[in-house]
Amino acid sequence: METPASAMLARIQLRHLEAFHAVMVSGSITGAANLLHVTQPAVSATIKHFEQRLGFTLFRRQGGRLIPTPEARALLPEVQDIFGRVAGLERFSQDLAEGMQGSLSIAASSPIANAWLAQAVAEFARTRPNVRVSLQSMDSNLIAERLINEQVDLGLSFAPGDHAAIQSLPMQSAELSCILPQTHPLAARESIAIDDLLPYPIITYVPQALLRHHLNAFLQRPLNIQIEVATSMTGIVLAFHGAGIALVESGLLAALPVPGLTARPLTPRIQVRSHVLWSTLRPQTALCRSFVQHLTGA
Repeated sequence: METPASAMLARIQLRHLEAFHAVMVSGSITGAANLLHVTQPAVSATIKHFEQRLGFTLFRRQGGRLIPTPEARALLPEVQDIFGRVAGLERFSQDLAEGMQGSLSIAASSPIANAWLAQAVAEFARTRPNVRVSLQSMDSNLIAERLINEQVDLGLSFAPGDHAAIQSLPMQSAELSCILPQTHPLAARESIAIDDLLPYPIITYVPQALLRHHLNAFLQRPLNIQIEVATSMTGIVLAFHGAGIALVESGLLAALPVPGLTARPLTPRIQVRSHVLWSTLRPQTALCRSFVQHLTGA
């Protein structure tokens, strides 16, 4: 049920508050008109209208001066608070428009998330302290589904996405390399041929992993794959403990070196392009566009 007070507040307009605040700050109708870039009669009419809405007088003339009433002085802090919140809203809206506020949810294939993408997110967040970022690593097959279901804003994968509602942009290439102890006989070589791996136990991805498919396409003879892993990190840790040569994407070791381990490229090189993905089912936010520009260096 509407009360007299609520009905009165509903009738107060921003122009009333602007005129009142300008008169209080400048001390005169003339000064307020200059501040608001309007005519003096317009300010006077607005103040008179505001007083009618409020039900009490805001200013009295005394010796040619405009004197605020006790009610006006009591009202001023409330009006200043409103203008402070409006200014805050304007700043927040501007930050949203420029990609400096809000939240960003990213799903990425594990080798991407744990390597160059983590560095890119760190750099992006460092310059945007009011942005909250969620970075999830998952199988590439799940990323398009999360985008379509609007569970994430952006995806990064080794596949461009095969859904009509997914758009993608090619990014940098990743490379399968040999991760092995620095004391290993093959570590003395600048590069390692696939056939050179035949005598040694190999750690690589599980058969359903996208990067495993790329590896299999290059194999002429089967390797001695002794351990299969879901993530590059697990393969690198196993290599560190002497379980074999990890044949995984090497970006993580480059981003986070492990003492005692080294990476050697394969011959021929096995490279796969990464892609940034987004759904066309909803418009991209300014924050999303800013992050994509950050990734591409645009």
